Amino acid sequence: MSTTVKISDAARSCARALPVLAVVGGAVIAMPSAHADNKRLNDGVVANVYTIQHQHGCTNNVVINPQLRLAAEWQANDVLNNRALDGDIGSDGTSVQDRANNAGYKGIASETVAINPALAINGVEIMNQWYYRPDYMAIMSNCANIQMGVWSVNSLDRSVVVAVYGQPS
Repeated sequence: MSTTVKISDAARSCARALPVLAVVGGAVIAMPSAHADNKRLNDGVVANVYTIQHQHGCTNNVVINPQLRLAAEWQANDVLNNRALDGDIGSDGTSVQDRANNAGYKGIASETVAINPALAINGVEIMNQWYYRPDYMAIMSNCANIQMGVWSVNSLDRSVVVAVYGQPS
């Protein structure tokens, strides 16, 4: 009889737990999925470039362009997956201008690339890599670069951020 009571008690405990599991399970299912596009980091890069331009006397706005973002995404993925790459030329020999043209952009394109040998990268690390390179500072502070596309990707031991700048024709 004690075995029957224990089974009955266990059944009651399970019956009490089911509504809690249903609520928790429903909440987990209803949670929005995370997007791996690093939007906050990418938008922060655009904001930092806007600030640099205005520190250099620019009065324009910097607008995110989806074609430039696509070109940046292609190069970021290429640099992440091809360890021999460390910058502007793609594994297929394409330049930033080639990628921008292939993405449908009409205008002059330039690019900055940040690589961090770690799982993550932040805006300070990105700006530290770009700010002190005269060629990259010239790109970022160029008032004619009024459009941008930024993409960032990472693996366990490498993070890559690519910003493509545009001067529309």
